[in-house]
Amino acid sequence: MLESGNGITHCGFVALIGRPNVGKSTLLNKILGEKIVITSRKPQTTRNSIKGIINHKSSQIVIFDTPGVHEGAKLINRYMARRALSTLSEVDLVLFLVDAKDGVRDEDRMLAEKISEAKVPVFVVVNKSDVREGAGGEFSQLLPSSEVFEVSALSGKGTGELLDAMSAAMPENPACYPEDYLTDRPERFIAQEFIREKVFELTGEELPYSVAVTIELWEEKPEQDLNVIHATIHVERDSQKAIIIGKGGTLIKEIGKRARMDLEKLLGTRVFLDLHVGVEKNWTKDPVQLKRFGYGEADA
Repeated sequence: MLESGNGITHCGFVALIGRPNVGKSTLLNKILGEKIVITSRKPQTTRNSIKGIINHKSSQIVIFDTPGVHEGAKLINRYMARRALSTLSEVDLVLFLVDAKDGVRDEDRMLAEKISEAKVPVFVVVNKSDVREGAGGEFSQLLPSSEVFEVSALSGKGTGELLDAMSAAMPENPACYPEDYLTDRPERFIAQEFIREKVFELTGEELPYSVAVTIELWEEKPEQDLNVIHATIHVERDSQKAIIIGKGGTLIKEIGKRARMDLEKLLGTRVFLDLHVGVEKNWTKDPVQLKRFGYGEADA
């Protein structure tokens, strides 16, 4: 699907926006052809915007994968909603992702209203169209003047047509990034996200939302084809620390094993991953701690 960045004559920015758990990160990974964004069946896995960079035909398309917009009471929920909506003022095109299986929800209507206020071209992208075909007409009423695309982020159905349309919508500009870039985020950030993803996969419903990850040490050893990474998983309570570690250390070992496999695929080397768990009391409610863990000015 991806083509060479040589001869780029058009370049623009695209916001991928939708309510939680509609498949935004899965769609971005599918279009890129490589995993750079973590995914989970649990809502609000994505906390920060991450840019995916695609060279297609004569266009470079820079896509912001944004947190799912959700009106939660916690500081971190408000931060994520603001971060997602703030991208509307920075882009040339919005991909409004909705879920064919769920139908139109109140959160979709709220988001459509916010998007229409931004006065930016919009594609309504109906995901999971292989589960419920023909849902595009229902969603077209949200933004009647917008083009509708029915896709499956899992199988890739319809993503080629969507990518062609995105390419054609980009303004005339030189490329913003070198052609071999897939994202603007450093490997350290992606490593943190991969570890956090494994916590989402392996723990209960609420615990993942109390987790942050920091990389304490990253040492490259090219002569051994090895990256040595030491990371800390931060939780809010001692009881959560015990859950992450698991009986006899079994769960943290499994988290490390799964994260290491993804990291080795990303980096193309062997990885030694050492994980520790730390307790930061009520960090999701503390503006200072939120900023420390990379979640911006969350107290506004």
